[in-house]
Amino acid sequence: MKFPDFFDRAPSLTVYDPLAAFLGAVEDGLITYSYSDAVKLAGHSCPTVAGAFLMTVKALEHLYGSEVPVRGEIDVELRQDASEGVAGVVASVAALLTGAAGEGGFKGIAGQFERRDRLRYGMDFDGEVSFRRRDTGVRVVARMNGGAVPPVPESRVSLQRVLSGDASRDEAREFGLLWQERVRRMLIEHADDPDFIRLEAVS
Repeated sequence: MKFPDFFDRAPSLTVYDPLAAFLGAVEDGLITYSYSDAVKLAGHSCPTVAGAFLMTVKALEHLYGSEVPVRGEIDVELRQDASEGVAGVVASVAALLTGAAGEGGFKGIAGQFERRDRLRYGMDFDGEVSFRRRDTGVRVVARMNGGAVPPVPESRVSLQRVLSGDASRDEAREFGLLWQERVRRMLIEHADDPDFIRLEAVS
């Protein structure tokens, strides 16, 4: 399995998972998630996956500051319904990092470690994804401004040729490189760009 080299240079996120600590799944309950983990979950790397990963990382950094985020103690809400646009992909990535789950999530053990009903769709707020600490109630809304990192112009033509079946093997490979170049710029050059990942604290 060989990922593009820039995956290793993308931001990562370390969280404390009390359930993992309780069950002895990982020493001290500390889990580090990298962009490659999001790619494995989604099965692909694209601007949506990269944006969802960065929105979640930046939102949790905002909510917790110098503290380690607590996985499973964060509510995640999306403005879109699950069937709209790329909401399902965004939610999957956010759930990976936060532990938030819908009605089918983990029910807990003796009233502790519950994860279900902490991921909701179709909520009424101005933004893309909302993150809320359950212990303090502090909330931040995130959105991705894709226009801040536009596609490589050549990728549009390459995409059409690949989709139509007219591209050669080399052209198809070139398209993949061009596609990942935009993802690279998002994760490496614009990871800390406030015009790309926009956060708004909400009371």
